[in-house]
Amino acid sequence: MNVPFAPFIIAAIALLVFLYFFPISLWITAIFSGVRVSLFQLVLMRVRKVSPTLIVNSLITATKAGLHITSNELETHYLAGGNVPNVIKALISADKANIPLDFKQATAIDLAGRNVFEAVTTSVNPKVINTPNVAAVSQDGIQLIVIARVTVRANITQLVGGAGEETILARVGEGIVTSIGSSVSHKEVLENPDKISKLVLSKGLDAGTAFEILSIDIADIDIGENIGAKLQIDQATADLKVAEAKAEERRAMAVAVEQENRAKTQEAKASVVQAEAEIPKAIADAFRSGNLGVMDYYKMRNVQADTDMRDSIANPGGPTSNTKS
Repeated sequence: MNVPFAPFIIAAIALLVFLYFFPISLWITAIFSGVRVSLFQLVLMRVRKVSPTLIVNSLITATKAGLHITSNELETHYLAGGNVPNVIKALISADKANIPLDFKQATAIDLAGRNVFEAVTTSVNPKVINTPNVAAVSQDGIQLIVIARVTVRANITQLVGGAGEETILARVGEGIVTSIGSSVSHKEVLENPDKISKLVLSKGLDAGTAFEILSIDIADIDIGENIGAKLQIDQATADLKVAEAKAEERRAMAVAVEQENRAKTQEAKASVVQAEAEIPKAIADAFRSGNLGVMDYYKMRNVQADTDMRDSIANPGGPTSNTKS
């Protein structure tokens, strides 16, 4: 005998669809857990593509913890893309730790992209942030490399719009550089490292951030390079190069002047030679015109010879006058 299975399959499918849109078991669980949610609300959640299981379980958790939250609020946050279970856990943790945090503020923090549960946990249990190596130079030119540990606690009221850990680290690094730079000697910093902590804490570096700085502890201080001596060496090298350049410039100018004077000397010698070449012509003209006699010429030659002799005696081996006639 053939038994038709089609009606049973259709009935099974219809039952599954009915139970999907009408989660009766979930509704019964909510009722016995003290959560007021109607079956019609659960059906509408299915229609709006909201997970009834997640909403009901979150409502049960919140109700058992003594929180007053409605299903509409959770649906709204779910549809906005929020993490409903995380918000519920954060609200419960804040309530147990006596931290003022309402549902609206928690959902705003969650939608802002921050982990609200982690923020509450950090507010209850502060965490330590290690700064990278911060290099600073004291007034005596010695470089110091500092590593600090910053203990912070989340500031719930500043989580929306407040700056993050990067800003805290940057401000602490700036404070360390300022503190070391204002020290006359690096020995002062090595002797009293708490001076850095006190100065940095007094600046209020956590203003406008999502954290509250509880303490700044100097973990390690190392001595780096002698920046002052290095700068002096570099300056001396630069001054030496400038002096060498100026000396080379003066030498080149002196060589140029010397060459110019030699040219002028040669030019003067040429003028003298040219003038001496005119003397015989003048003597010849004087003979022809009768202005110079033979005896006068011999007297002039005797004077010249006497002059050359005197020069040779005064300057042995030196150049003598060699006037051409």
